[in-house]
Amino acid sequence: MTLPIPIPYLVLLILTGLVIGSFVNVVIHRLPRMMALQWRRECAELGASEAHTPTEDDDAHPQKNETYNLVVPRSSCPHCGHMIAATENIPILSYLWQRGRCAACRAPISPRYPIIELLGALLAAMAGLRFGLSWETLAAAVLGWSLLAAAAIDLETQLLPDSITLPLLWLGLLLNIDGLFVPLRDAVIGAMAGYLSLWLIYHLFRLLTGKEGMGYGDFKLLALLGAWFGWQLLPLTILLSSLVGALAGLSLMAFRRHHHEIPIPFGPYLAAAGWIALLWGHALTGAYLRFAHIGG
Repeated sequence: MTLPIPIPYLVLLILTGLVIGSFVNVVIHRLPRMMALQWRRECAELGASEAHTPTEDDDAHPQKNETYNLVVPRSSCPHCGHMIAATENIPILSYLWQRGRCAACRAPISPRYPIIELLGALLAAMAGLRFGLSWETLAAAVLGWSLLAAAAIDLETQLLPDSITLPLLWLGLLLNIDGLFVPLRDAVIGAMAGYLSLWLIYHLFRLLTGKEGMGYGDFKLLALLGAWFGWQLLPLTILLSSLVGALAGLSLMAFRRHHHEIPIPFGPYLAAAGWIALLWGHALTGAYLRFAHIGG
């Protein structure tokens, strides 16, 4: 089988994906804590004594005057405070070499870290194999890495940060000014339709049940996907995400005894469905139409 891109370019994409995946781990860990710190500061300015935060551990609450962002302070072991050296931060290899444990205190390191790094490499390779040697590959890889971070954060905290979704929405519109993926008109309509479709579902569900079925972050996530690949693939994205979400929810309740009152984040399923739609949406839609025509 002939690859659509040279092998050295594919290897470069994979290596880049591993490095970016390592940074995505930083975003997943720190961004919710940065948001919590900002909320605490805002509440302090309003005279509140304490803000609601997504987690309760001390690591989730940096000190009020402490500089805490995606760069500062240096990464450290949450158990013993050991500063992680560059040789201990090589994607995948460091985890394997240290056998999944801190080099200082030997406390276990979450397998999430190598998994995210591998997914970062996989997303980059998938983009390269789909779009070849092109600007679409670079753009799709950026989207994939960003969706990975957003999905993991939503899975852990049930938050979809605006600092990820909103810049991606504008980036999608910017890239489609010259029609990188779809004409700008389709991208603008896609952003509007993506937001409003889930907004309507949300309010209808609340009207019928008195409960909130999803958050506003989900509206923004579907809006950004529409801005990237246009309104035509939104029905496929909603369908795929709903099917995967329903299967995952049923599996959690069946095998892990997940209580039905505990909310299950929808963002990861939207992100996965959006990635599939970007890469193979038109092929899947075409295959379905051909099947429906034959069946009819």
